[in-house]
Amino acid sequence: MNFAYLNRFQPVLLSLFRFVTGLLLFQYGIAKLFKFPVLPYFANIPPIIYAAGTIELVLGALLMLGLFTRLAAFILSGEMAFAYFMGHMFKGETPVFLPLLNGGTAAILFCFACLYLSAAGGGSVSVDAAIGKESDSTGGAFARR
Repeated sequence: MNFAYLNRFQPVLLSLFRFVTGLLLFQYGIAKLFKFPVLPYFANIPPIIYAAGTIELVLGALLMLGLFTRLAAFILSGEMAFAYFMGHMFKGETPVFLPLLNGGTAAILFCFACLYLSAAGGGSVSVDAAIGKESDSTGGAFARR
């Protein structure tokens, strides 16, 4: 099947994808730092989780705005990879690789969503596009120059 007619929506959908990804990460930062909403697994968190919450709060907000999108997304991608390995895979005495068994599905999804955003950019509806750091014609990291 040919869905070429959907190509015209790609820049706006990329911006929507960026915004929703940033919003979800932002909510994790709010929950970790400000304990809202109250969640039992964020009740007494170690300092490294406070650092992760700060990264998610600040860089999630940047993603929502579409400001410094590629850099923010790249850093968040690395943080999510770190979160998967340290917080999910190796949290017990023996490593549990399967995300369904160790609860790391969201961390993996955020890792690769942010990695994609670091390559694709913020889309047409972003601060980066408004100030000229991104344009519809750049095509992201894989465009021919």
